[in-house]
Amino acid sequence: MTVDAHLHLWDLDRVAYPWLTAALAPIDRTFAFAEVEPQLERAGVDRVVLVQAANSVEDSAAMFAVPSPMVAGVVAWVDLLDPAAAALQLDRWSEHPAFVGVRHLIHDEPDADWLGRPAVRASLALLAERGLSFDVIGVLPRHLEHAASIADELPSLRLVIDHLGTPPVGAPDAEPWAGLLTELSRRPNVFVKLSGLTTLGGGSDAARLRPYVEHALDAFGAARTLYGGDWPVSTLAGPYAETWATARELLAGASEDEREDVLTGSAVRAYRLDS
Repeated sequence: MTVDAHLHLWDLDRVAYPWLTAALAPIDRTFAFAEVEPQLERAGVDRVVLVQAANSVEDSAAMFAVPSPMVAGVVAWVDLLDPAAAALQLDRWSEHPAFVGVRHLIHDEPDADWLGRPAVRASLALLAERGLSFDVIGVLPRHLEHAASIADELPSLRLVIDHLGTPPVGAPDAEPWAGLLTELSRRPNVFVKLSGLTTLGGGSDAARLRPYVEHALDAFGAARTLYGGDWPVSTLAGPYAETWATARELLAGASEDEREDVLTGSAVRAYRLDS
């Protein structure tokens, strides 16, 4: 079984996505599972984890409504600023067997310390109690610092750092990203996701991306690194086949067991998927 642990869908007729603007015109349209399904099959991907793309109940409900056996998990949204409301939403989503975790678009929040708010921490404790995961979009160094603090405060909460924590692809210095990722790797409840890299300026140039992937693999090991295609955002850099080929090239130096971890085992562990 091969798992793509980071795939988005959106229907602009049913759900609002405020971040989709004219600047992102190529992906400012509806993307349904029927469009990506044959591309996944050609790549040899068996299962996917759908990940929220809007801070709304409507976006999450649309993911749960996808009628495909390929959907192994759904990372939904709940209102983390209101623990009481979050508890009710968690109850609702838990009626779906595919519900595995929660994410919030923290990079769209003006407050870089949003993850440090007491209400958010209280809501994250609810996730820990229920055995759910939390995806962190670590765009700023401060986001990764908060992720480390959360991992310490809630050691039973599995954290998944999306897009390798946004490495500074092409920059002359990999700090503070590299040091923060190493620090995060010291927390056994933190995973890192090999996703979203082709849109960070590297395109499908594996050589340009390799230093960042190797650093993440050295820090976390294959057992806590999972693959995600980030479709359809990834189509800004190229079709799914290119994203998949780039990931495979980046893993070319890994052992068979390590590739199996990145492409299957780590997603199963991070999201507690049915293997």
